[in-house]
Amino acid sequence: MISGFIVKKGFMTSVYTEDGKRIAVTKCAALPIKVTQIKTTEKDGYQAVQVAYGIRKKLDKATAGKLSKAKIDLKPQHFKEFKALADQEIEIGSDITIDSVFAVGDTVDATGTTKGRGFAGVIKRHGFKKQPIKNASDRIRAPGSIGAQTPGKVVKGKKMPGHMGNVNETVTFLKVIDVNKETNEILISGSIPGCINSWVTISKRS
Repeated sequence: MISGFIVKKGFMTSVYTEDGKRIAVTKCAALPIKVTQIKTTEKDGYQAVQVAYGIRKKLDKATAGKLSKAKIDLKPQHFKEFKALADQEIEIGSDITIDSVFAVGDTVDATGTTKGRGFAGVIKRHGFKKQPIKNASDRIRAPGSIGAQTPGKVVKGKKMPGHMGNVNETVTFLKVIDVNKETNEILISGSIPGCINSWVTISKRS
């Protein structure tokens, strides 16, 4: 089939294993995704399967023409490409369900956009400790010295205040705890990046 899937992040909850162990999981909605294009080495230079997910009100002319040519009656929000696995043939216009890609016990990676925290100081952004409290100083949460006189500039990568969050992040080595075909849901161990109802890419680990 394909090497990954697009899910919509839900709430975190807990489940219990058969031996009574409690596991924190993230419940994600995994609706079927539509195959819109199959890329080949001869034509495109690489092999991949392009899928569409989400719904929007209006399409641009280029995307609408592409989907009408493929005889697909859909207004997708986004497109995504995955590697094609050689275990099963895929046709344009077909639906791919979550149970055909993942099974219980699979090890996966979750990639999403983290929550935006705005402008943050070094204590919140990097976990710095506070300065010693002396006579109600206004420098308690300041970062302190940022370097010596040489080289006379701020070294690249220096931990300082700045924009926090709203970046692409991948959490690795997560486990698929349950796959429900009837409700189109998947339970993944631990927490995954992103806010509620955000799109997250779940990829198989080779």
